[in-house]
Amino acid sequence: MSDAKTRVGFIGLGLMGNAATARLVDCGYQVTGYDIDKSKIDAAVNHGVVPAASPAEVAAASDVVITCLVDTKAVEAVALGETGVVQVDGTGKVLVDISTTVMETTKSLAEKLRAANGMGWVDAPVSGGPPAARSGALAIMAGGSDADIATVTPVMSDLAAGFTHFGPVGAGQVAKMVNQILVLNNYCILSEALALAEAGGIDAAKIPEALAAGHAGSNMLKSMFPRMIERNYEPAGYARQILKDLDMLHDLAKGLKSPTPMSSQTASLFRILISKGHSELDGTAILKLYDQKDSV
Repeated sequence: MSDAKTRVGFIGLGLMGNAATARLVDCGYQVTGYDIDKSKIDAAVNHGVVPAASPAEVAAASDVVITCLVDTKAVEAVALGETGVVQVDGTGKVLVDISTTVMETTKSLAEKLRAANGMGWVDAPVSGGPPAARSGALAIMAGGSDADIATVTPVMSDLAAGFTHFGPVGAGQVAKMVNQILVLNNYCILSEALALAEAGGIDAAKIPEALAAGHAGSNMLKSMFPRMIERNYEPAGYARQILKDLDMLHDLAKGLKSPTPMSSQTASLFRILISKGHSELDGTAILKLYDQKDSV
């Protein structure tokens, strides 16, 4: 289990942050938390998180500071802003950014933070969502120095079924984009499969079990396909966030000269979904564009 002597800070207490901090408290960590939206702090405090007044206060009370934020601009403010973690002596401390951010900006922010206060940086975007964070079943893709990875591995391993070090700072963000290719395009693939199954009059509910032993079997087919059949669009992975990640994927692929035409088409479909007013539904809601009444 945990090394309870490691003090953990958590900045960004949305759905993922509250699930992750609850898991860490249950694992025996002293957890200090902060969110710019004070209304989000209550649930975490109720589970034993100590509230802080600023990111700097979180960093002062912690050995490992985890950030889970909406965009790169927010990550920069928390790291280097007037009340950011840069304001404390970061010697021996490591910031772990589990947000999905831009690779080159991640590398730049990490260099600036280390130069300013000595704090290490690990980019560690995740896959799995709040339920996986709560149960310690996330897949976490990490970039950082060997020393910083060693420092944060016990904490991150309590959140993850798999914590993988891919290389130096920025490598975790590249790995997350690989994950997004595999996951986000599948929302559209599953939608097309379901639309065809329903049009053909077969029992779509039998498909996950029927294909489990074949090449088409997948965790998404098992977990997401039944929700699509039920039109159960839980607000756990917002479409607007998916589109942001797809746009980041496009920019990264363009910079690396690696074509991603399928992902570009998926981004176009999520843009349409959002334009129809569904920005806060999750990825399964892309099925709306395949339903006859809403079809593109």
